[in-house]
Amino acid sequence: MRIAVPNKGRLHEPAIDLLDRAGLHVVDGAERKLYAETVDPDVTVLYARAADIPEYVADGAADVGITGLDQAREAAVDNLTELLDLEFGSCRLVLAAPEDGDIDAVADLDGGRVATEFPTITRGFFADRGADVDITEVSGATELTPHVDIADAIVDITSTGTTLRMNRLAEVADVLESSVRLFAREDVAGDGKVQQVATALESVLSAEGKRYLMMNIPEDRLDDVEEVLPGMGGPTVMDIAGTDDVAVHAVVDEREVFETISALKEVGASDVLVTEIERLVE
Repeated sequence: MRIAVPNKGRLHEPAIDLLDRAGLHVVDGAERKLYAETVDPDVTVLYARAADIPEYVADGAADVGITGLDQAREAAVDNLTELLDLEFGSCRLVLAAPEDGDIDAVADLDGGRVATEFPTITRGFFADRGADVDITEVSGATELTPHVDIADAIVDITSTGTTLRMNRLAEVADVLESSVRLFAREDVAGDGKVQQVATALESVLSAEGKRYLMMNIPEDRLDDVEEVLPGMGGPTVMDIAGTDDVAVHAVVDEREVFETISALKEVGASDVLVTEIERLVE
């Protein structure tokens, strides 16, 4: 099975890191290589431009791909199935216009010109809203186009809005909320290996922001502990031979660890141990 991942840019390192944490360590993934093996002999990584990955998966060059939702929507291929939101690379595609101009709503652009690197998404956005616009496809420096009379507005990616403000552009409307997703071709989406990879990646995401707590507790205080640790179906309880104590294990949110430990100590917990969780299969 081949997994297509971005070959460079801001999505490359997080994608490779996620695969590594999921147990699919890339072997000899040197720069400029097109392919790399993983520790699983049945899984190969294919390096490609993020924008090309939807086509690679749809055409069968890869079985699954890791790329942004924006790239998949722009490619507009029909046989992709989204398996998982990988929760990184978050950004927005927005409609923006000069802040000192007279464009304040989508309707104001009816009959106007819009520059973008995402013509497919942009065309669909305006068609859904009944606005007729002339779309100019550009390959960079989109923010410049309204200031050199190439366009009246732009549709472009933003994370914080800083670049728009620096170029004296104001947001008019949200076009698309995007993050990096795991996609599969429809005919292989249900295959065992594809589902195995999806489960491995999901287990890493499920573990983020969680901590594993282990402690000893007097058995007669177990009800009090269960009130402190109600999450994930309740704590795991095990007898400790030769004592009246039991060992209690539980998963808690990282943000709640401090208060949880304090509450556990109040009901008699001792020898509390907190560890990170690498993967969590729910």
